[in-house]
Amino acid sequence: MNAVAEFHYRLPMRSGGVRPGSHRGASFGSGQEFAMHGRLFDYPDPRRLDLRASVRAARSEWLVRVHLQRAAVPVQALVDVSASMRFGTRQTKLEVAADFVEALGHSAFRVGDPLGMLAFDQGARDDLFMPPRSGRGIGNLLATMLRETARSSVGAVSSGGVGVGSGEALRRVASNMAGRQALVFLVSDFHWPLTALPAVLDLLVHAYVVPIVVWDAAEIAPPAGGPLLAVSDAESGKVRSLWLSPSVRERWREGVAKRRAELLATFGKRAIQPFFIESAFDPEAMSRYFLEAVA
Repeated sequence: MNAVAEFHYRLPMRSGGVRPGSHRGASFGSGQEFAMHGRLFDYPDPRRLDLRASVRAARSEWLVRVHLQRAAVPVQALVDVSASMRFGTRQTKLEVAADFVEALGHSAFRVGDPLGMLAFDQGARDDLFMPPRSGRGIGNLLATMLRETARSSVGAVSSGGVGVGSGEALRRVASNMAGRQALVFLVSDFHWPLTALPAVLDLLVHAYVVPIVVWDAAEIAPPAGGPLLAVSDAESGKVRSLWLSPSVRERWREGVAKRRAELLATFGKRAIQPFFIESAFDPEAMSRYFLEAVA
């Protein structure tokens, strides 16, 4: 039995949560990080009495050491399950997303954070909704739900009602987390118009957002085979033949580079660095991503 992948994450800011956990908190409690001295009358805990500080105090009163408590952070996986995510050579991009969510569940359990999931395609996928909860098998459960979705028919209709487009569906799903402090992983290939993305990030302004860009090697670079290629649009199902001339191959590479630059620019305006996954999830690279963010 293969070991479950795991990565380490930390937030670069303090958490305002009150549930004990492993992240730096902003509330007073039984932590180890010293915050200030307070009057024993205001913080009646004689165990933290500081005699030296009390003697030096300008006013004759007993002082205690007040510490900041480490807190847990709700973690949300916001996953794109649209038709384009079902493309892939060795495995579909949705299966790669499932591998990531499974690793995320194991990692969140190790640090005591609850994990939930929301999904969207052309509408909200209520059948894939899971509120944040703690447990050893939560990540495996969510990953199984995504893998079953990946094996289902491409033409499956979203259970969230009439399709409105992936960008607008994402905005509606993200509105459920508006104003909440959380760690949000936005998992998608972002093969939809990015005009709706700024509004989504505005809704998640209180959360720490980590965009997970899932691409397959076959869509990053043109194939090295013959000049004629049959392609189909995963979203619309339209099939066409493409003549891979040298100029078309060059435009293909330029299009991928342009899309990467657009994503970097859109997220960069809000000081967000996307994490790119190409064909397979690398937990060590994900750990380095957070180490660089916190450093």
